[in-house]
Formats: sequence, C-alpha cells, structure tokens
Amino acid sequence: MTKFAAAGLTGSSAMVSEAIHSLVDTGNEILLLYGLRRAARPPDELHPLGHGRELYFWSFIVTLLIFALGAGVSVYEGISHVIAPVPISHSIVNYVVLGLAFLFEGISWGVALREFRSAKGKRGYFEAVRQSKDPTMFMVLFEDTAALIGLMIALAGIATSEALDRSVLDGAASIGIGVLLGVVAMFLAREAKGLLIGEPAALEVVSSICAIARAHPGVERSNGLFTVHLGPDQIVAAISVRLRGHALRRRRGGDRRRDRGARQERPSGGRAAADQAAKRRRVRARPRTALRASVSGSYALARRVVDRDSP
Repeated sequence: MTKFAAAGLTGSSAMVSEAIHSLVDTGNEILLLYGLRRAARPPDELHPLGHGRELYFWSFIVTLLIFALGAGVSVYEGISHVIAPVPISHSIVNYVVLGLAFLFEGISWGVALREFRSAKGKRGYFEAVRQSKDPTMFMVLFEDTAALIGLMIALAGIATSEALDRSVLDGAASIGIGVLLGVVAMFLAREAKGLLIGEPAALEVVSSICAIARAHPGVERSNGLFTVHLGPDQIVAAISVRLRGHALRRRRGGDRRRDRGARQERPSGGRAAADQAAKRRRVRARPRTALRASVSGSYALARRVVDRDSP
C-alpha cells in the first residue's frame, strides 16, 4: 500500500510496477501456504494416494500470476508512460520508499537464501533447483531475488529520469521490471510443470529402495524400479523383482494344491477343463515370472527411505 501511495503522489510508472510486483508477491505467498495446507490432507476414498500434488498445482498458479499480473501489467504501464510521459514530482518520496523496501526485501532474501543453502547441500544452485521436489524452497528465493533486482531497476529509472529530465526513462524502467518478472515466471513455470506432470525420485532414493528389496530373503534380484513424486516427501514406486527358487516353489506348491482341490470338487466330465486351467497357472508360475508390487512412498517402503535419507 505504501508503494501505491508513493506512485499516486509522485506519478512514477516504475513505482506503480513495483507496487504491483509487491501485491503479486503477497498473493503468491498466500497461495503457496494454501497449497501446503491442502497437500497435507490425508488420503481419502477419492484420492487414495493423498493430495500431495495440490502443492504443485498452486505453485503453477503462482507462476501464471507472476506472468499475467506482474509482468503483463508492468509492461502495459511502462508502454503507456513511454507514449505519454508524465514528469515525476516529489521524487524524494520514491527514494525513501524504495530504500525501505530494499531493506525489508533484503532481510527476506537473506532468510530464503539461508534456507535454500541448507536444503541444497553440496549441489550447485541451478542443479538444486532442477532436482528439488519442493517448489516452495526455490520459488520464494527467486521471487525475493526478482524483487531486489526490480527495486534496483526502479531506482535507476527514477534517478536517470530526474537527472536527465527525460520522463520516458521512468516508463522504460517499468518495462524492464515487467520483462524481469516475465523471465522469472517462465523459468518457474517450467519447473512447476515438470513437478505437476510427475518427476522421478532422486538416484540415491532409487538405489536405497532397490537395496532394501534385494535384502529381502525371498528376492533373488531386482530387475527395475519406477518412481514418481506425488509431493515433496511422497513417492509412488513400482518395483520388479525375481523371486528365489524356494519362494517360487512355495508359490507353485500353492497352485498345485488349488489344482488338486479343483479336480476333486469337479465331476469327472469337467476334469479336462480343470487340467487345462491348472496347466495355464503353472505356465504363469514359471521362474521367469517377476513379482510386481506397487507401494506408496508416503505409506511403506519409499517413505521409509525418504525419511531415512532426509537431512
């Protein structure tokens, strides 16, 4: 509200863009908190795997708001000001407001950077963003970084507009802020889209799940593993394993007992059909048969791995 008041008092287009930027950032923080709350709901009959992807959905909505409201309105305001320049009055108000905003945004940016560094570990910044499954971790940092750069662009535009007595530079600064927000929005939208569609678990998590499966006494080897994130700490995994000989023999023995029971219950005229059914079951139980089991990361194997590997 302070930026809107300063923009109305001074007539600065760059200040209008910064006010819109701050308004969009505030709305985005609310939406991310709402997404976190919705994603934390337990599974129900309609959503047996939980609501984890709601966080990814609202993160994508945030990127659309940054692009449509932040970038779109800023560019429109800048073009309007370039076409019909308006001299800036009471410029000292702009400097005071921008200075205070830079101070507060800097504190917020420092907190976000510290949290991001603790989460990324030894990975590089962009590598950590690409591999992260928690959009709130990097979205807040990128929004705060864009806010600081936008403040510097606004300050430069207002100062040069006053020093050179060319009001068109104030409008150009507003366009620059809009372009900055557009670039940030497209990058964040790309990351949010990948999470919303579905991304696999990290390699160390996949290796841990396979190791746990191989450690089972009835498993000879694991053939392959498919994983997809439903949320920052929710994984669905489908693993294919080869059973050991004694496990397969127990399975075959159960099939044979069922076959004998079926032949005893059926009349003699239906014995041929029972024999054919038993043969088909024995074919399906050959050693090449792999056990396919799906487990939810939030419930069983994968969840234990994530909890164990989490810092």
